[in-house]
Amino acid sequence: MPSRLRFVAEARWPHRPHFDGSTIGGLSAIDYDHAKGEYLLLCDDRSDFAPARIYAAKWAASNKGARPEAVGRMTLRQRDGSAWPSRRQAPADVPVIDPEALRWRPDTGTLLWTTEGDVRRGFGPAFFESQRDGTLIREIPLPPLFHADPDRRRGPRDNLGLEGLALTSDGRHAWLAMENALIQDGPSPTLAAPGGPCRFTQVDLASGKPSRQIAYVPDAIPVRPLLPGTYADNGVSEILMIDDHRMLVLERAYATGTGNSLRLYEIDTRGATDTLPLERLSADNHRPASKTLVADFTTLGLTRLDNFEGMCWGPQRADGKRLLVVVSDDNFNPLQVTQFAAFEFTG
Repeated sequence: MPSRLRFVAEARWPHRPHFDGSTIGGLSAIDYDHAKGEYLLLCDDRSDFAPARIYAAKWAASNKGARPEAVGRMTLRQRDGSAWPSRRQAPADVPVIDPEALRWRPDTGTLLWTTEGDVRRGFGPAFFESQRDGTLIREIPLPPLFHADPDRRRGPRDNLGLEGLALTSDGRHAWLAMENALIQDGPSPTLAAPGGPCRFTQVDLASGKPSRQIAYVPDAIPVRPLLPGTYADNGVSEILMIDDHRMLVLERAYATGTGNSLRLYEIDTRGATDTLPLERLSADNHRPASKTLVADFTTLGLTRLDNFEGMCWGPQRADGKRLLVVVSDDNFNPLQVTQFAAFEFTG
């Protein structure tokens, strides 16, 4: 089947560039503010290099050779207006945030964002809404299923929490995607078998309450590490709505010595069981979303395939087609890159 993505542009930032007194890296989410013509980039720095933050950037992806340019920085704030603390600074009752997903709400001029949580210190994933300048508006409560379990017998796994966030076309609901299954729902993917079902939760933004939830099963790890027995993983790194019901799901895999593998799938959220009432998922109590491959990123003509974690719709192209833009998280690692790529999307 031919790919539904056609390569348009690719660009990189140098390793750890400095902007407005901060170090850029770890870009884990991207969205586009059409009114300002700016991309909003969420940094997953746990306030180690600088306080947790969002960057604004401009990129004329359709202009061959153009490089994204940072034009702004916003610090994410706690309820009292202070920046979120690092691991060295955090009091026992304050989580260290690991920002992973972000969406711009054009109707309210606000930002939705998630943190994977601080499970080792007893804090589960969390969902926030902030002003564009980073001022906190509210924390939107999540179901108890997502609370951290000190005994680690249920709930989210550390560093495998809310990795994806999508906004419905009417702006009324958000979808939150877990990177891997909750402990009670199944294992993480292995080279031999798919992972347990990841929960995707729909939240009514007016009430702040979850309205529905579906299950999505990530693939088995598609790439083998160079040295057998060394680290490898696969999970959901981002989601994005195509229309009211269809969703793109990006699966990102990594294997030591081999590198990354990325596959983009499409699902229809109507085709799966509502799993919100289920404390534990098993093969006989729900129907997960079926998925269709949209593109294997190894076939898209990129000069390098890095750790893509952010995905958004950019400005509409002159011919009316949609521009899909992705960005990679370099983990502040000199062996990785901050990579932007844009594709024309069909469908």
